[in-house]
Amino acid sequence: VLELKASSVDSKFSTTTQVYVFPRYFDTAWVLTSFVPSYSDLDTVLITSNMIANFCCKPAGWVQTKSIHISCPKESTSSKFLAPYTTFSRIHTKSITCLDISSGGGLGVSSSTDGTMKIWQASNGELRRVLEGHVFDVNCCRFFPSGLVVLSGGMDAQLKIWSAEDAGCVVTFKGHKGGILDTAIVDRGRNVVSGSRDGTARLWDCGRSACLGVLADCGSSINGVAVGAADNSINLGSPEQMPSEREVGTEAKMLLLAREDKKLQCLGLQSRQPVFLFIGSDAFNCCTFLSGFLLLAGTQDGNIYQLDVRSPRAPVQIIHRSGAPVLSLLSFRDGFIASQGDGSCFIVQQDLDYVIELTGADCDPVYKVATWEKQIYACCRDSLVRRYQLSDL
Repeated sequence: VLELKASSVDSKFSTTTQVYVFPRYFDTAWVLTSFVPSYSDLDTVLITSNMIANFCCKPAGWVQTKSIHISCPKESTSSKFLAPYTTFSRIHTKSITCLDISSGGGLGVSSSTDGTMKIWQASNGELRRVLEGHVFDVNCCRFFPSGLVVLSGGMDAQLKIWSAEDAGCVVTFKGHKGGILDTAIVDRGRNVVSGSRDGTARLWDCGRSACLGVLADCGSSINGVAVGAADNSINLGSPEQMPSEREVGTEAKMLLLAREDKKLQCLGLQSRQPVFLFIGSDAFNCCTFLSGFLLLAGTQDGNIYQLDVRSPRAPVQIIHRSGAPVLSLLSFRDGFIASQGDGSCFIVQQDLDYVIELTGADCDPVYKVATWEKQIYACCRDSLVRRYQLSDL
């Protein structure tokens, strides 16, 4: 896949004619289509962080749009570049490490290295609440399915539940001995899962603020966790002990752990029995389920592994676009959204013969992506939240 960036010098693209890319400013590129030998009809496209303009017809003027389609027939590859519909710049002042959108699409929540976690209006970025209580940085935050409650995990080794209505902290879980790096919500939210730098994944009872058990003790930092319903053909094993009556919705579920020691671990959420252990090329940063048997996991060296739980020894495919760390993966429609440490953020869908590139981050890492209907939200090291409209395609 070819990217339109200032760094993409001397690359050749093909639309209806040859297109040449070379740097103009540090975050801007000029794209020229040349009609050789006559230069009187030279068309110009200016691509910036906030606007993508269409090819103009002679000097008549610009026709502005939010997307542009670039293809390279020789390589059988094609990309559609989508500019942000709007950008929120007043939510945080420093790098935004995580975000999520409520189930109704009305609210967003985000955490930042400026030491804050905030709830804001998803339509315009207007601040609604500030959630204060973690001692150090907040690594992860997400809404419960109700959209009225927020779950967060921080470097203070605490897991907290907040009211989105009054910003009150209603529950604090303690038990981890290292920072919490990721969380997952089981079904409607009676139970939640956390993964920590202390190498353990734990299951928590939200009603009683208690730990229901250590699901895994890896001896290596758990960077990402995911919970998914298992296909009937997958053997999850049987629990050695009768599960607690406080466990709700854990049956027929898989737990996926992205580990720092280059291992991707899958186990039965209720049984705690191993399903598979896969060794990758580098530390696993993130993971997600695509279906009851397909999953994705991203590594520090830029690999995205697609695995089939029924035969996990050999990957279904390995996607490698660059050596930049894969920072987030999100199941989306019949494909997925991925973001990397070089600022790239892209959508892959089975029914499309092109990749959708979400522009604007330039070379700043995109840490997390969230969606609601046809809207996509991405948070970045540059302290901005970008909202994309797929209808602009």
